[in-house]
Amino acid sequence: MWSAVAPLQIEVHLTPADIAAALREDVRLGLTSDPKRIPPRWHYDERGGELFDRITQLEEYYPTRREREILEARAGEIAELSGADTLIELGAGSSAKTRLLLDALAAHGTLRRYAPFDVSEEVLRASGARLIAEYPQITVHGIVGDFHDHLGLLPQGGRRMIAFLGGTIGNLFPAERADLLQTIADGMQPGDSFLLGADLIKDRARLELAYDDPGGVTAAFSLNVLVRINRELGADFDVEQFRHDAVWDAANEWMELGLLSLRPQLVLVPELEIAAPFRQGEKFHTEISAKFRPDGIRAELAAAGLDTVRFWTDPAGDFALVLAAKPAQSGQ
Repeated sequence: MWSAVAPLQIEVHLTPADIAAALREDVRLGLTSDPKRIPPRWHYDERGGELFDRITQLEEYYPTRREREILEARAGEIAELSGADTLIELGAGSSAKTRLLLDALAAHGTLRRYAPFDVSEEVLRASGARLIAEYPQITVHGIVGDFHDHLGLLPQGGRRMIAFLGGTIGNLFPAERADLLQTIADGMQPGDSFLLGADLIKDRARLELAYDDPGGVTAAFSLNVLVRINRELGADFDVEQFRHDAVWDAANEWMELGLLSLRPQLVLVPELEIAAPFRQGEKFHTEISAKFRPDGIRAELAAAGLDTVRFWTDPAGDFALVLAAKPAQSGQ
Protein backbone atom coordinates (compact mmCIF):
# COMPACT_ATOMS: atom_id res chain seq x y z
CA MET A 1 0.00 0.00 0.00
CA TRP A 2 2.73 2.47 0.96
CA SER A 3 5.64 1.44 -1.28
CA ALA A 4 4.31 3.03 -4.49
CA VAL A 5 3.83 6.43 -2.85
CA ALA A 6 6.38 9.22 -3.34
CA PRO A 7 8.11 10.19 -0.08
CA LEU A 8 6.77 13.77 -0.25
CA GLN A 9 3.37 14.66 -1.67
CA ILE A 10 1.71 18.06 -1.32
CA GLU A 11 -1.94 18.53 -2.31
CA VAL A 12 -2.81 22.17 -2.88
CA HIS A 13 -6.46 23.03 -2.31
CA LEU A 14 -5.86 26.63 -1.25
CA THR A 15 -3.92 28.98 -3.53
CA PRO A 16 -2.53 32.46 -2.84
CA ALA A 17 -5.42 33.83 -4.91
CA ASP A 18 -7.89 31.97 -2.69
CA ILE A 19 -6.24 33.41 0.43
CA ALA A 20 -6.31 36.94 -1.00
CA ALA A 21 -10.00 36.60 -1.85
CA ALA A 22 -10.78 35.28 1.63
CA LEU A 23 -8.96 38.21 3.25
CA ARG A 24 -10.94 40.69 1.16
CA GLU A 25 -14.20 39.02 2.14
CA ASP A 26 -13.35 38.79 5.84
CA VAL A 27 -12.28 42.45 5.96
CA ARG A 28 -15.39 43.53 4.06
CA LEU A 29 -17.68 41.64 6.41
CA GLY A 30 -15.69 42.52 9.50
CA LEU A 31 -15.58 46.28 8.98
CA THR A 32 -19.27 46.53 8.06
CA SER A 33 -20.57 44.41 10.96
CA ASP A 34 -21.42 45.44 14.50
CA PRO A 35 -19.29 44.75 16.41
CA LYS A 36 -16.39 44.96 13.96
CA ARG A 37 -14.39 41.73 13.84
CA ILE A 38 -11.58 40.01 11.91
CA PRO A 39 -10.85 36.25 12.18
CA PRO A 40 -7.59 35.39 14.00
CA ARG A 41 -6.11 33.50 11.06
CA TRP A 42 -5.08 36.83 9.50
CA HIS A 43 -2.54 37.40 12.27
CA TYR A 44 -0.22 34.81 10.74
CA ASP A 45 1.69 36.46 7.95
CA GLU A 46 5.50 36.18 8.10
CA ARG A 47 5.84 38.92 10.73
CA GLY A 48 2.88 37.59 12.72
CA GLY A 49 4.39 34.12 12.77
CA GLU A 50 7.68 35.50 14.09
CA LEU A 51 5.88 37.43 16.82
CA PHE A 52 3.82 34.42 17.82
CA ASP A 53 6.98 32.32 18.14
CA ARG A 54 8.28 34.99 20.53
CA ILE A 55 5.00 34.88 22.48
CA THR A 56 5.34 31.13 23.02
CA GLN A 57 8.70 31.75 24.71
CA LEU A 58 7.41 34.38 27.15
CA GLU A 59 7.31 33.47 30.82
CA GLU A 60 3.75 34.78 31.05
CA TYR A 61 2.51 32.61 28.17
CA TYR A 62 2.27 29.09 29.57
CA PRO A 63 0.18 27.02 27.05
CA THR A 64 3.01 26.00 24.71
CA ARG A 65 5.27 24.89 27.58
CA ARG A 66 2.51 23.02 29.36
CA GLU A 67 1.39 21.15 26.27
CA ARG A 68 4.97 20.16 25.56
CA GLU A 69 5.34 18.88 29.13
CA ILE A 70 2.36 16.59 28.59
CA LEU A 71 3.69 15.37 25.25
CA GLU A 72 7.11 14.67 26.71
CA ALA A 73 5.54 12.65 29.52
CA ARG A 74 2.76 10.92 27.60
CA ALA A 75 3.79 10.54 23.95
CA GLY A 76 4.65 6.86 24.44
CA GLU A 77 1.28 6.22 26.04
CA ILE A 78 -0.46 8.11 23.24
CA ALA A 79 1.34 6.00 20.63
CA GLU A 80 0.40 2.77 22.39
CA LEU A 81 -3.24 3.71 22.91
CA SER A 82 -3.74 4.98 19.37
CA GLY A 83 -1.71 2.33 17.56
CA ALA A 84 -1.58 4.86 14.72
CA ASP A 85 0.47 4.33 11.57
CA THR A 86 -0.59 7.75 10.23
CA LEU A 87 -0.34 11.04 12.10
CA ILE A 88 -2.47 13.84 10.65
CA GLU A 89 -1.77 17.26 12.17
CA LEU A 90 -4.19 20.16 11.71
CA GLY A 91 -2.55 23.57 11.59
CA ALA A 92 0.84 21.91 11.50
CA GLY A 93 3.01 24.98 10.84
CA SER A 94 6.65 24.03 11.26
CA SER A 95 5.71 20.72 12.97
CA ALA A 96 7.98 21.50 15.95
CA LYS A 97 6.03 19.63 18.65
CA THR A 98 5.16 16.90 16.18
CA ARG A 99 8.54 15.24 16.59
CA LEU A 100 7.58 14.06 20.08
CA LEU A 101 4.64 12.17 18.61
CA LEU A 102 6.58 10.95 15.57
CA ASP A 103 9.38 9.67 17.80
CA ALA A 104 6.89 7.85 20.01
CA LEU A 105 5.03 6.27 17.09
CA ALA A 106 8.34 5.26 15.49
CA ALA A 107 9.50 3.68 18.76
CA HIS A 108 6.17 1.87 18.96
CA GLY A 109 6.92 0.44 15.50
CA THR A 110 3.76 1.65 13.76
CA LEU A 111 4.70 4.95 12.10
CA ARG A 112 4.35 4.94 8.31
CA ARG A 113 2.94 8.32 7.28
CA TYR A 114 2.70 11.92 8.42
CA ALA A 115 0.05 14.21 6.96
CA PRO A 116 0.39 17.89 7.92
CA PHE A 117 -2.53 20.21 7.13
CA ASP A 118 -1.80 23.94 6.87
CA VAL A 119 -2.53 27.05 4.82
CA SER A 120 1.08 27.50 3.67
CA GLU A 121 2.44 25.35 0.85
CA GLU A 122 5.92 26.78 1.40
CA VAL A 123 5.95 25.80 5.08
CA LEU A 124 4.63 22.30 4.35
CA ARG A 125 7.25 21.64 1.67
CA ALA A 126 10.10 22.83 3.87
CA SER A 127 9.00 20.96 7.00
CA GLY A 128 8.08 17.86 4.96
CA ALA A 129 11.55 17.67 3.41
CA ARG A 130 13.17 17.98 6.85
CA LEU A 131 10.98 15.27 8.34
CA ILE A 132 11.66 12.81 5.51
CA ALA A 133 15.37 13.30 6.13
CA GLU A 134 14.88 12.65 9.85
CA TYR A 135 12.40 9.77 9.45
CA PRO A 136 13.35 7.93 6.25
CA GLN A 137 10.78 5.21 6.93
CA ILE A 138 7.81 7.57 6.46
CA THR A 139 5.98 9.28 3.66
CA VAL A 140 4.78 12.85 4.09
CA HIS A 141 1.43 13.73 2.53
CA GLY A 142 0.79 17.45 3.06
CA ILE A 143 -2.52 19.18 2.47
CA VAL A 144 -2.71 22.90 1.81
CA GLY A 145 -6.17 23.98 2.93
CA ASP A 146 -8.26 25.62 5.61
CA PHE A 147 -10.54 24.30 8.33
CA HIS A 148 -13.68 25.73 6.74
CA ASP A 149 -13.55 23.97 3.38
CA HIS A 150 -10.99 21.19 3.23
CA LEU A 151 -11.16 18.91 6.27
CA GLY A 152 -13.07 16.41 4.17
CA LEU A 153 -9.93 15.97 2.06
CA LEU A 154 -7.70 14.52 4.77
CA PRO A 155 -5.83 11.40 3.61
CA GLN A 156 -7.65 8.14 4.17
CA GLY A 157 -6.33 4.65 4.83
CA GLY A 158 -4.35 3.11 7.62
CA ARG A 159 -4.95 3.66 11.31
CA ARG A 160 -4.99 7.42 11.70
CA MET A 161 -4.52 9.78 14.61
CA ILE A 162 -5.69 13.32 13.91
CA ALA A 163 -3.94 15.87 16.13
CA PHE A 164 -5.26 19.37 16.79
CA LEU A 165 -2.76 20.87 19.21
CA GLY A 166 -1.83 24.22 20.73
CA GLY A 167 -5.22 25.07 22.18
CA THR A 168 -6.30 26.38 18.75
CA ILE A 169 -9.75 24.87 19.34
CA GLY A 170 -10.27 27.78 21.74
CA ASN A 171 -10.12 30.32 18.89
CA LEU A 172 -13.45 29.03 17.63
CA PHE A 173 -16.85 30.10 18.89
CA PRO A 174 -18.97 27.25 20.34
CA ALA A 175 -21.00 26.67 17.17
CA GLU A 176 -17.81 26.70 15.09
CA ARG A 177 -16.19 24.22 17.49
CA ALA A 178 -19.18 21.92 17.22
CA ASP A 179 -19.08 22.06 13.41
CA LEU A 180 -15.35 21.39 13.28
CA LEU A 181 -15.49 18.48 15.73
CA GLN A 182 -18.45 17.00 13.86
CA THR A 183 -16.63 17.27 10.52
CA ILE A 184 -13.57 15.56 11.99
CA ALA A 185 -15.65 12.82 13.60
CA ASP A 186 -17.67 12.22 10.42
CA GLY A 187 -14.45 11.67 8.49
CA MET A 188 -13.04 9.18 11.00
CA GLN A 189 -13.30 5.41 10.80
CA PRO A 190 -13.58 3.05 13.78
CA GLY A 191 -10.03 2.65 15.05
CA ASP A 192 -9.05 6.21 14.18
CA SER A 193 -8.28 8.55 17.06
CA PHE A 194 -8.31 12.28 17.71
CA LEU A 195 -5.76 14.07 19.91
CA LEU A 196 -6.93 17.48 21.13
CA GLY A 197 -4.98 20.13 23.02
CA ALA A 198 -7.10 22.50 25.12
CA ASP A 199 -6.30 25.20 27.65
CA LEU A 200 -8.03 24.93 31.03
CA ILE A 201 -9.78 27.63 33.04
CA LYS A 202 -7.62 29.35 35.61
CA ASP A 203 -7.14 32.59 37.52
CA ARG A 204 -8.31 35.69 35.60
CA ALA A 205 -5.22 37.76 36.41
CA ARG A 206 -2.95 35.02 35.12
CA LEU A 207 -4.95 34.66 31.90
CA GLU A 208 -4.97 38.37 31.19
CA LEU A 209 -1.21 38.57 31.80
CA ALA A 210 -0.64 35.69 29.37
CA TYR A 211 -2.49 37.59 26.63
CA ASP A 212 -1.16 41.07 27.40
CA ASP A 213 2.47 40.69 28.45
CA PRO A 214 4.33 43.65 29.98
CA GLY A 215 6.93 43.60 27.21
CA GLY A 216 4.29 44.29 24.56
CA VAL A 217 5.01 41.31 22.32
CA THR A 218 1.36 40.25 22.28
CA ALA A 219 0.32 43.83 21.55
CA ALA A 220 2.68 43.94 18.55
CA PHE A 221 1.24 40.62 17.34
CA SER A 222 -2.30 41.95 17.69
CA LEU A 223 -1.58 45.25 15.93
CA ASN A 224 0.22 43.48 13.08
CA VAL A 225 -3.12 42.48 11.57
CA LEU A 226 -3.73 46.18 10.80
CA VAL A 227 -0.32 46.39 9.15
CA ARG A 228 -1.26 43.39 7.00
CA ILE A 229 -4.62 44.85 5.96
CA ASN A 230 -2.90 48.13 5.05
CA ARG A 231 -0.25 46.31 3.01
CA GLU A 232 -2.46 43.82 1.20
CA LEU A 233 -5.66 45.83 0.74
CA GLY A 234 -4.40 49.41 0.67
CA ALA A 235 -6.25 50.38 3.86
CA ASP A 236 -5.16 53.39 5.89
CA PHE A 237 -5.36 52.14 9.48
CA ASP A 238 -3.31 54.46 11.71
CA VAL A 239 -1.76 51.67 13.77
CA GLU A 240 -0.61 54.07 16.48
CA GLN A 241 -4.23 55.07 17.12
CA PHE A 242 -5.22 51.55 18.24
CA ARG A 243 -4.32 49.76 21.46
CA HIS A 244 -4.24 46.04 22.18
CA ASP A 245 -6.93 44.95 24.65
CA ALA A 246 -7.26 41.53 26.31
CA VAL A 247 -9.97 40.89 28.91
CA TRP A 248 -11.49 37.80 30.52
CA ASP A 249 -15.15 37.26 29.61
CA ALA A 250 -16.37 35.29 32.63
CA ALA A 251 -19.83 34.61 31.20
CA ASN A 252 -18.44 32.89 28.09
CA GLU A 253 -15.24 31.64 29.74
CA TRP A 254 -12.94 32.99 27.08
CA MET A 255 -10.33 35.67 26.61
CA GLU A 256 -11.65 38.44 24.37
CA LEU A 257 -8.89 40.10 22.37
CA GLY A 258 -9.08 43.12 20.16
CA LEU A 259 -7.85 46.58 19.28
CA LEU A 260 -9.35 49.68 20.89
CA SER A 261 -9.65 52.85 18.83
CA LEU A 262 -7.95 55.66 20.78
CA ARG A 263 -9.96 58.40 19.08
CA PRO A 264 -12.84 58.85 16.64
CA GLN A 265 -11.47 57.99 13.21
CA LEU A 266 -12.45 56.89 9.72
CA VAL A 267 -10.62 53.97 8.12
CA LEU A 268 -10.67 53.80 4.33
CA VAL A 269 -10.23 50.61 2.30
CA PRO A 270 -10.49 51.90 -1.29
CA GLU A 271 -10.09 48.47 -2.86
CA LEU A 272 -13.28 47.36 -1.07
CA GLU A 273 -15.03 50.75 -1.35
CA ILE A 274 -15.33 50.83 2.45
CA ALA A 275 -15.19 53.81 4.80
CA ALA A 276 -15.39 52.36 8.32
CA PRO A 277 -16.00 54.79 11.19
CA PHE A 278 -14.55 53.95 14.62
CA ARG A 279 -15.77 55.60 17.80
CA GLN A 280 -13.29 56.42 20.55
CA GLY A 281 -12.99 53.26 22.65
CA GLU A 282 -14.65 51.05 20.01
CA LYS A 283 -13.15 47.56 19.85
CA PHE A 284 -12.09 45.85 16.64
CA HIS A 285 -12.43 42.24 17.79
CA THR A 286 -9.59 40.02 16.60
CA GLU A 287 -9.68 36.79 18.58
CA ILE A 288 -11.22 34.75 21.34
CA SER A 289 -9.32 32.13 23.30
CA ALA A 290 -11.79 29.90 25.08
CA LYS A 291 -10.74 28.05 28.21
CA PHE A 292 -12.25 24.70 29.11
CA ARG A 293 -13.40 22.57 32.00
CA PRO A 294 -12.60 18.84 31.73
CA ASP A 295 -16.26 17.80 31.73
CA GLY A 296 -16.98 20.39 29.05
CA ILE A 297 -14.30 19.02 26.75
CA ARG A 298 -15.63 15.48 27.16
CA ALA A 299 -19.17 16.69 26.48
CA GLU A 300 -18.20 18.51 23.28
CA LEU A 301 -16.37 15.44 22.01
CA ALA A 302 -19.31 13.20 22.92
CA ALA A 303 -21.71 15.52 21.08
CA ALA A 304 -19.65 14.91 17.94
CA GLY A 305 -19.81 11.15 18.50
CA LEU A 306 -16.32 10.67 19.93
CA ASP A 307 -15.48 8.71 23.08
CA THR A 308 -12.81 10.08 25.42
CA VAL A 309 -10.11 7.41 25.79
CA ARG A 310 -7.68 9.26 28.06
CA PHE A 311 -7.42 12.75 29.57
CA TRP A 312 -4.04 14.13 30.65
CA THR A 313 -2.92 17.41 32.21
CA ASP A 314 0.47 18.83 33.04
CA PRO A 315 1.49 18.66 36.74
CA ALA A 316 0.23 22.22 37.31
CA GLY A 317 -3.18 21.42 35.80
CA ASP A 318 -2.93 24.28 33.31
CA PHE A 319 -3.46 22.48 30.01
CA ALA A 320 -5.07 19.28 28.77
CA LEU A 321 -4.42 16.71 26.07
CA VAL A 322 -7.37 14.48 25.29
CA LEU A 323 -7.28 11.30 23.22
CA ALA A 324 -10.67 10.42 21.76
CA ALA A 325 -11.79 7.65 19.42
CA LYS A 326 -14.52 6.87 16.94
CA PRO A 327 -16.45 3.96 18.47
CA ALA A 328 -17.25 0.89 16.43
CA GLN A 329 -20.69 1.01 14.88
CA SER A 330 -23.27 -1.28 16.39
CA GLY A 331 -23.46 -4.58 14.58
CA GLN A 332 -19.80 -4.49 13.57
